[in-house]
Amino acid sequence: MIHLEHLNLVVKNIPNSLKFYQAAFPHGSIRGGDKSQWSGKPRNWVHFGDDYQYLSLNDNGENENRDLTGHQVGLAHFAFVTHDLKNVMARLALAGFTSEKGDIENKSRQNLYYLDPDGYEVEFVQYFSDLPNQRNTY
Repeated sequence: MIHLEHLNLVVKNIPNSLKFYQAAFPHGSIRGGDKSQWSGKPRNWVHFGDDYQYLSLNDNGENENRDLTGHQVGLAHFAFVTHDLKNVMARLALAGFTSEKGDIENKSRQNLYYLDPDGYEVEFVQYFSDLPNQRNTY
């Protein structure tokens, strides 16, 4: 079996990024962090998550993230499954984040998309069935 262990995100400001991800994942904690060099540029980094999965946030980001309305090669979005989408939405709203779009009309699932402080599109999805033929309808 293979599972995703971590995502490594280049950001501009770690505390700003943590505000979003800590609201989304209140069970997460900072697992570690330090200073290092990446291709000759200094950076700070932290690992935020739990014992099995985490986000690596690195603060050596420059410029703006990919234009999500364009067609450039690059990351479009990444998604997390939740059992309580309304609670995720409420926590993010309290932290000052609003959903960019979502699909609340599907009988099999509900999902919402957010932009984090660095322009990464993050999807949160709640499935209403464990059956693949129901979960994967479009």
